[in-house]
Amino acid sequence: MSAEAMTQAAEILLVEDSETQALQLRHMLETNGFHVSWRSTAEAALDGLNEKLPDLVIADFHLPGMNGDELTRQMRLNVRTRAIPVIMLTEARERTVERQGLESGADAYISKSAEQELIILRIKALLRRRSLPIGDSREERQSPSFGAFRRACILIVDDSITQRTYLQNMLGHEGYAVTTAADPSEALRLMRSADATWDCILVNLLSPNFDGIELCRQFNVYRGLAPLPGADAPSFAIVGLGKEEGGQLLARAFAAGIDDIVPSGIEADGMRVRIRALVRRKLMQDENWRIEAELREREIALARARAEAASAEALAKANRELEEANDLLKGTQAQLVQAAKMASLGELVAGIAHEINNPLAFIQAHQGTVERLLAEIAAKLPHDAGLERQVQKSRDRIGAMKLGLGRIQELVLNLRRFSRLDEGDFQTVNVPESIETVLALLGHKLGTRIDVRRRYNAAPDLYCSPALLNQVVMNIVGNAADAIKGTGGIDIETESNETTYTIRITDTGPGIPPELRERIFEPFFTTKPVGSGTGLGLAIAYSVVQAHKGSITVTAGPAGGASFIITIPRQIVS
Repeated sequence: MSAEAMTQAAEILLVEDSETQALQLRHMLETNGFHVSWRSTAEAALDGLNEKLPDLVIADFHLPGMNGDELTRQMRLNVRTRAIPVIMLTEARERTVERQGLESGADAYISKSAEQELIILRIKALLRRRSLPIGDSREERQSPSFGAFRRACILIVDDSITQRTYLQNMLGHEGYAVTTAADPSEALRLMRSADATWDCILVNLLSPNFDGIELCRQFNVYRGLAPLPGADAPSFAIVGLGKEEGGQLLARAFAAGIDDIVPSGIEADGMRVRIRALVRRKLMQDENWRIEAELREREIALARARAEAASAEALAKANRELEEANDLLKGTQAQLVQAAKMASLGELVAGIAHEINNPLAFIQAHQGTVERLLAEIAAKLPHDAGLERQVQKSRDRIGAMKLGLGRIQELVLNLRRFSRLDEGDFQTVNVPESIETVLALLGHKLGTRIDVRRRYNAAPDLYCSPALLNQVVMNIVGNAADAIKGTGGIDIETESNETTYTIRITDTGPGIPPELRERIFEPFFTTKPVGSGTGLGLAIAYSVVQAHKGSITVTAGPAGGASFIITIPRQIVS
């Protein structure tokens, strides 16, 4: 960004209590391309600084209420405003007022009666080295390499050994690290040294042995160049020792890049105050750059951390979704395996029932014939033949055979009812009949040690899948029979209303601990010993009930066992 562009874009805050003088100064500044805002008091100026920061502040020293020097001190105490250049104005050339203003933190002191050209040159010089805001073309500037505190480094260029010694002693007592050079070549070599960190360079503009203004121009060119790609450009103030009054020398000096001109005959206190103000401003600029760089680094780190956190959260979410999908896949796979097993079992049961039914029908047909023939033989035997006892015994055996064949026939019928391979769709079924079929098939588990108590209070018919209902009741009753050690009981109760159908199965076993009640419906979860269960029964039962758009819950029974409650919506068949 060129100096002219910086000047055109500069915003100046003018603090002046005299409306007449404020109008004159404002007209002069706006004529030279500056944007000016005016405040009549220091308090109003501080309020304005809370809204928009200017590029430069011009303040009258004598103000109503808070003076200009106190306004400057307040600005230097705030990190947002401490690097803004401040020019102090007063009516007379009072050195005590100038020193008081500069020591408060002002960067330059100008009399209101000074030439307009001098005022504009001073403003342009201060704006040329003003701090650039975050987001400007120097946004990538890195923080300074020095620590929190260091001595300011000053380079003095003067061919007079007396003047060099005088300035070195005076500034050395101020705490600065002072280096001197007798000619331009030595000064340029010192300035370009790799370990040099200059804050201010003093050049004698009136030296008869070298062109001080040309040397300042070379310094100004150098401080705009980075010594290495990616490195920071050097930043230091250039001060000329010469005449402060107008003239061609003054215009050439500021055009060459000089930041301030100090009269060569100024008093020692005035010299110290002027140099102190320049060095303080440069150090504050470096500190602002360092703070801005740290803020950018923190913002980048924070953005990176947020991105990593978002990425980690997205990854965790994806992992959770994958885990849920994997669990769902396992459950589906378990259901498919169980469905395949049940289908195979159904086919096997249907086949066995069919194969048993054929010879059973054959035996039952012959049993009837034998029974009829024995009855005829018994009627034709003479009373004294002595065969009545044998015939009666044969007839009794035929009756026992008939009872056994009837039980086989009932078992085959139950097997055929349970398989129902052609009845997979929903249909109206008789719930008590289906439950009795399941209990008959589980008779080997129940035996005489478990008393099954039925209370069928619900409507007998329910529109559902009969095969799936058989699986649910069989799994729960079978698990209850396995859980009861020794003798016990199982209660099966049905209830219904206009909207729901409820089947409650309660046992007198040890029950299910509360912490396991939510897990018993998970696929492959089982409390049985290894080899005694697959952990699929209740998972299938849960899926079956969900397929009926119902619910299945487990609570503690009144006798301490488990109580399974199956609730299925009643569907109206059109």
